[in-house]
Amino acid sequence: MSARMTPPFRADQVGSLIRPQALLDARDAAKAGTISQEALLKIQRDAILDVVRRQEEIGLKVVTDGEFNRFSWQRDFLLKIANVAPAASKLNVKFHSSAGTRDHKPPTLEVTGKISRPGPMFVDDFAYLASITKAVPKVTMPSPTVLHFRGGRSSINEVAYPQMDAFFADLSKVYREELAGLYAVGCRYAQIDEVNLAYLCDPNLRNEATKFGEDPAQLPKTYARLLNDSIAGLPADMTICMHLCRGNFAGAWIAEGGYEPVAEMLFNDVNVTGYFLEYDSERAGGFEPLRFLPKGKVAVLGLVTTKNGEMESKDVIKRRIEEAAKFAPIDQLALSAQCGFSSGIGGETMTIERQFEKLQMIVDIARETWGSA
Repeated sequence: MSARMTPPFRADQVGSLIRPQALLDARDAAKAGTISQEALLKIQRDAILDVVRRQEEIGLKVVTDGEFNRFSWQRDFLLKIANVAPAASKLNVKFHSSAGTRDHKPPTLEVTGKISRPGPMFVDDFAYLASITKAVPKVTMPSPTVLHFRGGRSSINEVAYPQMDAFFADLSKVYREELAGLYAVGCRYAQIDEVNLAYLCDPNLRNEATKFGEDPAQLPKTYARLLNDSIAGLPADMTICMHLCRGNFAGAWIAEGGYEPVAEMLFNDVNVTGYFLEYDSERAGGFEPLRFLPKGKVAVLGLVTTKNGEMESKDVIKRRIEEAAKFAPIDQLALSAQCGFSSGIGGETMTIERQFEKLQMIVDIARETWGSA
């Protein structure tokens, strides 16, 4: 079977990695003012260098900086946009885990005026990553839909944006400008972390959208346009993939339900090359939605969980790949963990060593299944 020379690779990864204690201590010290931001940056970059070497050593063709430069997968990016600020949550959800269920109000942002990209956001961080590896460096960023879904129309200033089309146009422009800036420093692989299309497969989350005035049947179409506008005009040699997640923190999740309600639109109307799909448990449904995957696109099966430290059976993972191949050609499939290992600071579910054992297993299974990672 042919090796994939361009991303997504047979053995790939979502992006975030467990931060070492020395980095967490340095962040606390910088916040307290006991070390400088320059000292924190050196410690951060040393930690990134170490984690990149570990990724290379286990045979991954793609590396990330582990999101060591961020507090969370979303806010560090979105709060860099002009006139975006934290706000009280308007979304009521439940976090589910092996320990039970608890109520949760996810962090929400509000748009207080006209939005724009005041300058590079993740460009400098990516340039450093690219400078220290011969593997393919990948950048991850939150989906633009995150700025809308958690509050809807009421979270967006009506004086600045009396019409939502203008808001979506400005938001997609921010992403196009940032992606162009990333391309200029060598980025050829970017991943958009999209949770809301997966959330809209869950009846409870669809009801929440209705409560803040949105039509959950229309939102996937609106979001598909927003995503396409956000990546429009990129050079042909820049690969954009999407990660779909149902929530991930401390082994807990928010949404449940298979991809069927959005699958045909997702795979055919959103102009990305690959889809990182959460498939580590029954909450993600079956592989049947993969029947909509068109030629030329890749489904990266998230069959290895980051929600606990138990090691999966290689044979079970291989059998699940075979099951998926009943609905999409195996040459259009790849393997990863179902999410990042540390979506934000805190809440890790395993040790750093176990994290790399899982990543090594992904590489090994890919080699045994496709002949190459």
